[in-house]
Amino acid sequence: MPRIPSLVTARPTRPAVRLGPAEREVIEFFVHLGRYLSLPRSVGEIYGLLFACGEKLTLDDMVARLGISKGSASQGLRLLRGAGAVRVSHQPGDRKDYYEAESELPALVHGLLRDQLALRIEHANRRLGRLHSVVADPRNGAPHGLSARVERLASWNKKARRLVPLVSTFLRM
Repeated sequence: MPRIPSLVTARPTRPAVRLGPAEREVIEFFVHLGRYLSLPRSVGEIYGLLFACGEKLTLDDMVARLGISKGSASQGLRLLRGAGAVRVSHQPGDRKDYYEAESELPALVHGLLRDQLALRIEHANRRLGRLHSVVADPRNGAPHGLSARVERLASWNKKARRLVPLVSTFLRM
């Protein structure tokens, strides 16, 4: 039987435009920082590039310089825009979006806190509600003392939920 060529072929990786050592170091700094927030590598790369170059770049510019896919760049920019970490502008006569890094630390941290930490705390709160229901039901045979430990977790989560708005308010000062 003759072999039918595959219509799906691997896209060759795009060679990145040469970045200088300082730019690469800044990008790696933000990649590592992003790991602490469980952000994809591309998010750290995009923000690091925008921060390092200090100029407005298009999505295509970022794809060429970082050697990432348009899909990764688009997703990363969407997340960064939602967090307030990048600003978008337009050039007269050009339909492309131009992106620049928000370099004011309070605004950046506020956006990331609002979008990442608050979301995780709210998710933990829902999980704790389910956990509390399971532990409280005597048919589930929860180990002795587990109910008290779950209450302690709920107390920590409640404190964390109160802390996020306070930190956000402090950062806006």
